[in-house]
Amino acid sequence: MKISVLAVAMLGTTCLASAQTNAPEVRHISLQDCIQDALAKNIDLRIARYSPKQAEVDLAAAYGGYDPNFSIGGQHNYSRSGGGIDPNTHLPVSTSALGTDSFNSSMLNGLTPWGTTYALQGSLSETAGQIASKPTDQSRGSASITLAQPLLKNFWIDGTRLNIRINKSKLKSSELGLKQTIMSTATTVEKAYYDLIAARENVKVQEKAVEIAVALLNENNKRVQFGAMTPLDAQDAEAQDASSQAALIRAQQALQTQLEVLKGLIGDDFATWSEVDLVPVDMLNTNRQSFDLQQSWGTALAQRPDLLQSKLDIEQQGITLKYNRNQLFPELDLVGSYGHNASGVREFSGAIDQLGSGSQPSYYYGAQISFPLFNTSARAAYRKGKLALETLLLDLKKLEQTILIQVHNDIGTINTDYDNLEASRKASAFAEASLNAEQTKLQNGNSTTFTVLQKQSLLTTARASEIQALTDYNKAIAQFNLDKAQTLEHLGITLEVK
Repeated sequence: MKISVLAVAMLGTTCLASAQTNAPEVRHISLQDCIQDALAKNIDLRIARYSPKQAEVDLAAAYGGYDPNFSIGGQHNYSRSGGGIDPNTHLPVSTSALGTDSFNSSMLNGLTPWGTTYALQGSLSETAGQIASKPTDQSRGSASITLAQPLLKNFWIDGTRLNIRINKSKLKSSELGLKQTIMSTATTVEKAYYDLIAARENVKVQEKAVEIAVALLNENNKRVQFGAMTPLDAQDAEAQDASSQAALIRAQQALQTQLEVLKGLIGDDFATWSEVDLVPVDMLNTNRQSFDLQQSWGTALAQRPDLLQSKLDIEQQGITLKYNRNQLFPELDLVGSYGHNASGVREFSGAIDQLGSGSQPSYYYGAQISFPLFNTSARAAYRKGKLALETLLLDLKKLEQTILIQVHNDIGTINTDYDNLEASRKASAFAEASLNAEQTKLQNGNSTTFTVLQKQSLLTTARASEIQALTDYNKAIAQFNLDKAQTLEHLGITLEVK
């Protein structure tokens, strides 16, 4: 037993000496400091901030459906026919040779936000050559605009408008997702901060237990020297001292682990934080909190980001269903075109001049209708969309119920944790008074070392339980604020998602 006591004591001395040699930088930090560092440097949060940016890019890409297209092309054609001797008449056959330079252009074509398709078209050609030994030179041209306006299918929504509206909704959803991540990260930091306070307080409790154990051990050693106690009776105090030293080492290791947890949450370069000792300056809340269940339910249902995201999912499915329904209709389009032609002139410039004069106008207008005989794919897509919408509505109902249960349970947990805290305080006070009384009895010869050690162990356990109960109470409040979407207000965070 003496060997084990010596080993534990040497281990504690070695750890203390090492700590004094490599004294870390001490930084006193508040909960607000931790929150601000996390908002700026937390890696998960920095990753989450890219989601709205990506959604903005997707929305911008969806508007690309309205980008006009431009195309132009030109070519040279040559053909030759005839020549030689006619086998019937034995006379020379006339030779024909034509060379054509032409330019064709779609100019601009595209889609408007009202579903109208348009096309500006133009063509220009010049032919030079001879037919039957007679020169043939001429040029032609045309310019026109063609429009088509849907009246049924693709009238109130089409593929481009569907993509734009869906991506607008997704942008809102991504911003809500970022808000949820910020709230969750802040809550995690808040809980880690409370755990760090608890870990430090637990080290103090274990240090006090070591102090009491050492004092009792010294007192017993004196009694052994004066013959008032046998060496065998003193061994109980030696064992308690060794046990207290071991408990202190475990508490110190738990503190170091909690330090690393918090550092990982509030920084993005652990190497620069590894030698920094964070000392919390805030105190844990010891006051009883009261909450209005109905008001808390209303706040949660109105502000929970995940619930709002679920509603946006329903909105997106509703837009898709509207599009699917529109695809059930036949295509009935009003069509029309207006333009000018040029023909018979000899050069490109002549054709261009004739087009400009508008002497050969042309136009048409009318309507056209087309539809698949069974439209099986569109009908199936519409039915599937309705089923998906019904599923999302049930998912929303389930989430609402889950939120109500969470908030209700959080309030119950807070009340229970506070009752447990008060009971732990009383237990700690009774255990301390009992130990003091037992130590007085031991000094008067009316108690035993074993009984005193039992009382000391009960006091250490009671103090540790009190710290844990206080920590649980504060963490339960933090979780409650997260579940009812009040984390940002609770921590004084002003959020602007852009």
